[in-house]
Amino acid sequence: MIFHPTQLAYLAGGVLLGLSVGVFPGLGGIAGLSLVLPFVYGMDPIAGLALMVGLVAVIPTSDTFSSVLMGIPGSSASQATVLDGFPLAKMGQAARALSAAFTASLFGGLFGALVLTAFVLVARPVVLAFGLPEMLMVTILGLSMVAILAGRVPVKGLASAALGILVGTIGAASAGGSARMSSYEYPYLYDGLKLVIVGLGIFAIPEIVALLRQGTAIAGEAKLGAGWRVGVSDWWKNRWLSIRCSSIGVLVGVIPGLGGSVVDWIAYGHTVQTTKDKSQFGKGDIRGVIGPESSNNAKEGGGLVPTLLFGIPGSGSMAIFIGGMAFIGCHAGSGFVHQQHAGFVGQRHGEL
Repeated sequence: MIFHPTQLAYLAGGVLLGLSVGVFPGLGGIAGLSLVLPFVYGMDPIAGLALMVGLVAVIPTSDTFSSVLMGIPGSSASQATVLDGFPLAKMGQAARALSAAFTASLFGGLFGALVLTAFVLVARPVVLAFGLPEMLMVTILGLSMVAILAGRVPVKGLASAALGILVGTIGAASAGGSARMSSYEYPYLYDGLKLVIVGLGIFAIPEIVALLRQGTAIAGEAKLGAGWRVGVSDWWKNRWLSIRCSSIGVLVGVIPGLGGSVVDWIAYGHTVQTTKDKSQFGKGDIRGVIGPESSNNAKEGGGLVPTLLFGIPGSGSMAIFIGGMAFIGCHAGSGFVHQQHAGFVGQRHGEL
């Protein structure tokens, strides 16, 4: 059904829209899907799913542009890419970094889709096995990566993580809705401080000021398009790293509520710890681009498992995705796969 020309046109439209939205720093899948929701209402179910999935699937790829070229995270899932992607751009190897990132993203996306297809059959006991203690363990694992990535002074990394936790406690509690920190005195803070906005303030503004003061190009000498083949070759040399990080992305994506804000740091930490020579990380190591980009695309496939089977959003963008499904008459839940398959087939036979 998806290979019908009409559905392919909707899929291509979603991909183009996702590429356009992802290029702008700070927007991401939540903003992109929110823009599409009014147009999805009343659409054919297959066309609507094609449009939304095409948009969601490419945002972790298109946000690489700003991460590599400007040192500004395109979304919360591309924060770790900045650490080595932007130094490569400064060295005139932006095309190499983008090529390796796109190849890793392509592999991660396909890997996540294959795992999603096979995992649907055994997902229920695995997803239900993760309770609050298991989610706490994964969260602590993500925070522990900060100490690993802090370099020679882990105390600075731990202090930064503690500051981040304090900032994260501002606003309403996600479980009970009660106000925390300064939300009583300042109602504006009741919604909390969004991760992307904080990330833009930390990464984007200082980098823009530095570029304005510099008054020159980011890279001194760089040929347009040079290095694309080198980037693909780099991915092939590190294909096992890409497979491992894609597996991490799928596993983290399956756990509801974690999503892109954790997976790229876990993958980057795994990349650093499994490499003998760690001296170039943070200075322009291509492996620091391949690892996170493999994981943040694969997590989209994993995030669809709890979203489709249990109606539990795997991330913020998946919460909007569930709303879009309701607009086209699809209701996520335990019986989604069998019911919707029968409904689509019956609808198609009726048309014939």
